[in-house]
Amino acid sequence: MIVTTKAIVLSALKYGDTSLIVKLFTESDGVKSYMLKGVLSSKKGKVKKGYFQPLTQLEVVANHKNKGTLESIREVKLTSSYKTLQTDVLKSSIALFLSEMLVVSLQEEEENKRLFEFISNSFSWLDDTDEVGNFHISFLVQLTSFLGFYPDDSYIDAAYFDLAEGVFVPSLYNEVMEGAGLMAFKKFLKCDYDEARLIKMGRGTRSELLNSLIRYYQLHLNDFKKPKSLEILQQVFG
Repeated sequence: MIVTTKAIVLSALKYGDTSLIVKLFTESDGVKSYMLKGVLSSKKGKVKKGYFQPLTQLEVVANHKNKGTLESIREVKLTSSYKTLQTDVLKSSIALFLSEMLVVSLQEEEENKRLFEFISNSFSWLDDTDEVGNFHISFLVQLTSFLGFYPDDSYIDAAYFDLAEGVFVPSLYNEVMEGAGLMAFKKFLKCDYDEARLIKMGRGTRSELLNSLIRYYQLHLNDFKKPKSLEILQQVFG
């Protein structure tokens, strides 16, 4: 079936000397993987390797056979041209990290337009802003609402956040978030990016909170693997 759909690049892996295997989050069918034969050696085709940087927003004309095999792309064009996301060191580090988080978090081959719109709008916002320090934290918190494990804040004044149960608790049972990281975490709940960028945190607290969020994802998603780019992100943020 020939499908024309918006898509966001999640990853691109070199295959052989001339080809790429790319994973896209499509508006029409969720996560799909494609074989781009000869794209690394071709300069004249409609499908060019430059389109497949992490989080690039595209429109693709693709052949979806939906048989669990790699699909193919006939045509591709940009739908949103980033100004700074892939050239600014901080933003590109965030983009690489979050694209890896999306690869391990998004598994479904089914339409989810609300999630697609959230991801698309989020990275357009990041491209337009100068205050990026809290973006990845806010994004990961908001993403949990689409993945089915947004924190239950019924008892938000409790002293701990139970990572396994996803609730605030008064005493220790499982792995928890606590201290300065917990206080910062509470501020990110139910706030948008404009509000999140005003939250003040030291580097140590931001790192602690990020590590707790990654552990939270790990406890709630099957086959979750910690992103390799996490170390790079933490180095960039000092």
